[in-house]
Amino acid sequence: MARIDQTPFEVEITDLTHDGRGVARRPDGKAVFVAGALPGERVMATQTGRHRSFDEARTVEVLHGAPERVAPRCVHFGTCSGCALQHYDEAKQILAKQRVLMENFERIGHITPERILEPLTDASWGYRRKGRFSVRRVEKKDKTLVGFRETDPRFVADIGECHTVIPLVASRLPALSALVDGLQARREIPQIEFIVGDAQPDTDGNGFSGVALTIRHLVPLSQADQDALVAFGREHGFAIFLQPGGVDSVHALWPASPKLAFSLPQWNLEFLFRPLDFIQVNAGLNGKMIQLALDLLDPKPEDRVLDLFAGLGNFTLPLARRVREVVGVEGEAGLVRRARDNAAHNDIANAEFHAADLAKDLAGEYWMKQPFDKLLLDPPRSGADVVLAQLPLKQFDRIVYVSCHPASLARDAGFLVNERGWKLKAAGVMDMFPHTAHVESIALFER
Repeated sequence: MARIDQTPFEVEITDLTHDGRGVARRPDGKAVFVAGALPGERVMATQTGRHRSFDEARTVEVLHGAPERVAPRCVHFGTCSGCALQHYDEAKQILAKQRVLMENFERIGHITPERILEPLTDASWGYRRKGRFSVRRVEKKDKTLVGFRETDPRFVADIGECHTVIPLVASRLPALSALVDGLQARREIPQIEFIVGDAQPDTDGNGFSGVALTIRHLVPLSQADQDALVAFGREHGFAIFLQPGGVDSVHALWPASPKLAFSLPQWNLEFLFRPLDFIQVNAGLNGKMIQLALDLLDPKPEDRVLDLFAGLGNFTLPLARRVREVVGVEGEAGLVRRARDNAAHNDIANAEFHAADLAKDLAGEYWMKQPFDKLLLDPPRSGADVVLAQLPLKQFDRIVYVSCHPASLARDAGFLVNERGWKLKAAGVMDMFPHTAHVESIALFER
C-alpha cells in the first residue's frame, strides 16, 4: 500500500458528513472528510486515509473557526471515539442532525414531510445509561485500559473521565481499570458492559445503586479474581455479572439476585430487565420520546394497536394504558419473555406479546391475521422494509415510525408514500445521543 502523504494542507469546510466530519474538496475535486472540522471553517489538515472516491484527514490547526465552534468539555475528545461533536454548539448539533434526516428523505425516499417537528432534547451530559467498554492490557504503559475505542478502532482510548456516561459509572473508570489490572485474568477480559436502572431500596445492607457490570471473560476466573470483583461491587454498590460465553451464559456473581429496573412514572410503570437487554440509552429523552409517539399516534380507548420491534415493551405498555388492546411483536425471544413479565408486573392484562423474526416471511403468524387500528414500530438500523411489504396496511389509519437510522427510515417512508399512497404528515429528530453523530428520529404517516 502506498504511503500516505502527511504534509499538512489547507482546506475550506463546506458541509458536515453523517458521522460528524467536515466535508472539503481537494483542488482536483476529490472529496476529503476532515475529523474535527465544522462547516464554514478553514483548517490545516493531515491525511489519514485514502480511498478511490474520497480521502480522510484530521484537523491539526483551525485557521478560521466557525461561530458554532466551542471548547470540548472532555480532554479525550478527538482521541476517544465515544463522541464526534463536542466541538459543535449543542443547539447546532441537533439542527445538523435534522438536516441529515431531511436530506435522506429527499435523496433516498424522494419525499418531504408536510411538517417538521420541533427537535426533542433532554440532558446532554451524563445521560448514557448503557454501553460497552473495551478492555486491553497494554504492556508498554504497564496498565489495563478500560474505555471506548479510539478513533483508530485498533486501540482502546486511555480515558480517566467521560462526560456522556452517567456519572455513577464514569467516575469509577479509573477504579475499574485498576480493578481489572489486578486480576489474574486481565489479559482474557475483552469487554465490560454497563447498564443503569433505578437505585433499589437497601434492604440487605449492600447499597445497590442500580448499576450492573457484565464482565466478559475468555477463561474461567479464579476464586481470587471473583473475590476481587465482589469486593469492588460491594464497595461501589454495583451488581456484578459474569459472561463466560454467549448471551445465555450471563449470570450474577454479586448480589445473588439483583433487581434491575427502571420506571416511567408518568404511566405508573416499572420495567424489569436483564443486564444485556436493550433499553434506550437516554432515560430522560426516552420518556419524552414515548410521550411524543403517543401524541402523534393519537390512540383512542377503543383502538387495537400493533407495536412492532417491541423489545421489553417500552412503547407497548404505555400504549396499554390508553387503548383497548395492544399487541407487541419482537424478534428476540428473551425480550418477549421479559415483556410478558413486565405486563404482569404492572398488572396489565390488555397487552400480548409474540416472538417473530420481522425480516422473514410472516404469512403464518397469528397476529398478522388480526385487525388493528394503528401501527407503531421502532426497528433496528436495518429498518422495517420486509415487514411493511407484508402488512395489510389499509387497516391502519395512522403509523408512527421511530428510527435509529435516517437512511432506512427514508427508504421505508419512500415505500409508504410513493408505492402505498400514505402521506408523511410530520417528522423530526430526537437527541438520544448528544455530542455524537447518531440521529434518532420519528415520523407520522396518515392514509
